[in-house]
Amino acid sequence: MPSKKLGPVTSKTRFEPVPFWAKMPMGVTFCGDATSVAVDSKDNVWVFNRGNNPLAMFDSDGNFVKGTGQGDFERAHGIEIDGEDNMYLVDDNGHFVQKRTKAGKVVWNLSQRGKPAPWQGGGMFNRPTDVAVNPKNGDVFVSDGYGNSRVHKFNASGKHLLSWGSPGTEPGEFSLPHNICMVGTDKVAVADRENFRIQVFTTEGKFVAQHHVHHPMSITHGRGADDSLYIGEMGPPPVQAGVPNLGNRVTVLTPDGKKVLSFGAPLPGQEPDQFTGPHGIAVDSEGSVYVAEVAWTFYFSRQPKPPLGEVVSLRKWKRVSG
Repeated sequence: MPSKKLGPVTSKTRFEPVPFWAKMPMGVTFCGDATSVAVDSKDNVWVFNRGNNPLAMFDSDGNFVKGTGQGDFERAHGIEIDGEDNMYLVDDNGHFVQKRTKAGKVVWNLSQRGKPAPWQGGGMFNRPTDVAVNPKNGDVFVSDGYGNSRVHKFNASGKHLLSWGSPGTEPGEFSLPHNICMVGTDKVAVADRENFRIQVFTTEGKFVAQHHVHHPMSITHGRGADDSLYIGEMGPPPVQAGVPNLGNRVTVLTPDGKKVLSFGAPLPGQEPDQFTGPHGIAVDSEGSVYVAEVAWTFYFSRQPKPPLGEVVSLRKWKRVSG
């Protein structure tokens, strides 16, 4: 695989945008919110979105292959694909997490659709947000989320093993754990969004470290020898709208939290390569970065004159050097 030739991102690495990469057929829409993205073993790109094809598949050239999942979800939020191309889907308004085979067969559901646990009570789930899978043993980690301040761990069969976290700002506490990914096979990183930090834990929930970033909305790891952490930063609140260098970009860290570089324009909505709300992120075997955005919800719907038609909410940045 090409990923074996890729090393970690360095300050000399360069990424270039591929404008309008996703070729959307007539009648297919994300409704401006792609929400989340994952890449399978053949570099097909799967987009969990809030449009009329909740699970949309594209090839690596951006050609639409198929759409599935109609009527199966309340509101798409997070997706992950494991080494066997099983898909893990997180529905925040539906309050459930689902595992599907690559053929689309449902393997299990964690929790029952439409039945949330008590708000901020620590149970499973209240508006969960994202999922990570340990490639070593298939353990599943769920960030939970909008109505909770927890991380839940399950084995590959969906059996609950442990949970950790509570509301707050201290190490091990969360203010909206919004995204989660593995760091190697022995640690997990959580995008603690409203605390403006990434928290790193052992797979048993022991706090290891925290790294400050601007409003971390999404996080993933590289492929093959690239062990970098890729973080999608959302923009500033309205009181600081338009201030440069405050989010709407992808920042790359080393596994121990040192910043390597950032890419993406500082202001949203003016160029086809600019970010508006990097809600989900994935990396393919060639080191290209895919960013799924809540472009409509976070940016365009707030404008005095929202645009007509489909707004760009899925972007590809190609790794061209380093």
